Amino acid sequence: MSNPTTRVLALLELLQSQGQISGRELAQRLEVDGRTLRRYISSLEELGIPLTTERGRHGGYRLVAGFKLPPMMFSPDEAQAIALGLLAARSLGLSDSAPALASAQAKLERVMPVALKQRVRALGESATLDIPRSRDETDHQLLDALAFAAQARLRVRLTYETANQASSEREVDPYGLVYRWGLWYLSGFCHLRGDLRSFRLSRIQDLQPMDIPFERPADFDAAQHLSASIANLPRSYPLEIQLLTDLHSATLELGGNAGMLVPNAQGVRLVSSTDSLTWFSRQLARLPFDFRVISPPELNAALHAQGQRLLRLSQ
Repeated sequence: MSNPTTRVLALLELLQSQGQISGRELAQRLEVDGRTLRRYISSLEELGIPLTTERGRHGGYRLVAGFKLPPMMFSPDEAQAIALGLLAARSLGLSDSAPALASAQAKLERVMPVALKQRVRALGESATLDIPRSRDETDHQLLDALAFAAQARLRVRLTYETANQASSEREVDPYGLVYRWGLWYLSGFCHLRGDLRSFRLSRIQDLQPMDIPFERPADFDAAQHLSASIANLPRSYPLEIQLLTDLHSATLELGGNAGMLVPNAQGVRLVSSTDSLTWFSRQLARLPFDFRVISPPELNAALHAQGQRLLRLSQ
């Protein structure tokens, strides 16, 4: 047991199962010296575990009489992770999530020592996570069913409504789920189209699990596929821009919704599309690195107009 956390948990288990036990025996069981043992005892006390110490020949350590050890114990780091997870979950747009989150936090707090409970509440009441809030309400049962199907590698049948409200029945092999910019998406193989597709969860009208297994490509990346799907949406102007920077800097500035970012010898190639060259020229104008428009030529004209506007405003 080389990990201190493992030893502290083992110490707690010994105290729970053995009643009173001498410090010498505890140190031998844990394979530590007396000084280290006392440090582990202090760690338990900091977590709110009440201990009694009896000195003398027949003395030792024991849990306070009547203390009922909760079924789950959390370290300070684990408590912080739980608090942040509950905060993040509030932004995900799951239907009826508020009562469930409140109930989950209440249950967790009931099994936490006072000190950790205060830490969780302090973070929940004081911190704000700047995560894009959901733009759609997502059925949590639908999300659970798709997550299970993706993990179990089982095909699903779904009724899907497109942006123009056309409805279709599809059989899909669900490869993965992505939450991006306030929307949930499913990526997988669509048997109706015979190709990979991404589906917005809020447009899935009905879902039926099927007892048909499938194999997911080992290197499939649901988030990357979603980026490619967005970049290749049929819009008025397909775009190609050479960014004179590295992939990390390009991703930091453009995020995952600008289009496909493909590293090459000159830097990074941005492949995207837009219905508004004026809007896209504004996105390029704010970049801190240089770039070169490959296509369409009309984008250069939009950039020139944007530059002229800035020159006029700066005078």
